[in-house]
This record gives sequence, structure tokens and C-alpha cells, in this order.
Amino acid sequence: MLVKERMTSPVLTITPDVPIQDALARMHQDKVRRYPVVDKHGKLVGIVTEGDLLNAKPSEATTLNVWEITALLNKITVERVMCTKVITTTEDCPIEEAARIMADNEISSLPVMREKSLVGMITETDIFHIMLELMGGRTPGVRLTVEVLNNPGKLYEIAGIIQKLGGDILGLAAILGSRAETRIFTIKVVGIEIDTLRKAIGSAVEQIVDIRETKIS
Repeated sequence: MLVKERMTSPVLTITPDVPIQDALARMHQDKVRRYPVVDKHGKLVGIVTEGDLLNAKPSEATTLNVWEITALLNKITVERVMCTKVITTTEDCPIEEAARIMADNEISSLPVMREKSLVGMITETDIFHIMLELMGGRTPGVRLTVEVLNNPGKLYEIAGIIQKLGGDILGLAAILGSRAETRIFTIKVVGIEIDTLRKAIGSAVEQIVDIRETKIS
């Protein structure tokens, strides 16, 4: 899966000369938490978040009256508060690489570029939706988490047991185990009763870490 398959496009943008009060009002109207900032030629020059705009407001302890505050905020533009060191990605970037870039840099979104043109935006919310799909999070079934020896063919063996029982795998994730020689698999299974799956899978794994039925309300 690539960024271009899940990015928002076209993307809502703002220009540097917009007063922060107007930017915040527009952000609430558009129901977004950030804007890429583009100049009059459409070139990406920054990114501004709801937090940037709110932090630019005077403290509640200010001695300014409401008219003075309004006049002050009308003088502060997006250019004054935006971040100009923008980390971007490209359309053909794998989704997991985009997620890694966001996690490593502690950011919640990436503008998506095609050469020098802004063509979209990928956000942490997009990543959450993808994770839900990968884990079968919107489908009832049995959620099985097992720890196994990190041997070739172990996942194939588990999948074979599920297949013989007439079940199907809707989602799968793998992480490092509690020991160097193990891995942990979380598998979303449909078509098998929980007790049947528990009994059949027990001898093929080091331990069943968790097994539960999931229901979607």
C-alpha cells in the first residue's frame, strides 16, 4: 500500500498572509487540525497547526481588553507562527515508511509532494484507519495472540491449522517476542469457535498470550 492510495487530495491549504484569527475560524469550519502553507505560486512554504494558532493568542491573564486583543491578533499572520522546516513524503512512499517518518519525528502529518508540487496530505488518522483494516478491527471474530519460536514456516503452520478448521484469517500483525528467539502474532480469525481454536492452536505455539471474541457495537 502506497501513500497515494490513502492520502487526502486535493488538500486544503492556506497562505502566509492570513491573520491567525481567520485561519483558526477556517480550520474549525473545515474540520481540520492543520494546513499546509503555500505562497501565491502554490509553493509549499510551511505548515501550521491548530496548536500553533492557539499558542499565538495572549494569555488569559493579559491586561489587554477585548478590543486590544482583537487588534493584536489581526496583526499576527500565519507566517509568524507556521513551521517552515516541513518534512514531506512522496506519492509512491510505502504507508509503513510514512508512518515511521511520522513516529520518528513526532509529527502527525506529512504533506505529499510530486516533484515540487503539493498533491496531498497523509495524517495519523489515515494510519489508524489502515491499522483497523489490517487487523480486521471492524469485523466480529476471534482475536488470537500467540508467541511462537522464530522458525521458518511457523506462520504457515498456524495458517494451515486455521484453514483445516474451516476458518479464515482477516488480519495479521507480527512484533518481537518476549525473548530474542520468539515472535508474537496477533491474528483475526472468523469461521471458528473460540474454544475450538484454543484447543487446536495450543500445541503449535509457545504460549497463547490472549484469545477473545470481538464484537462490533
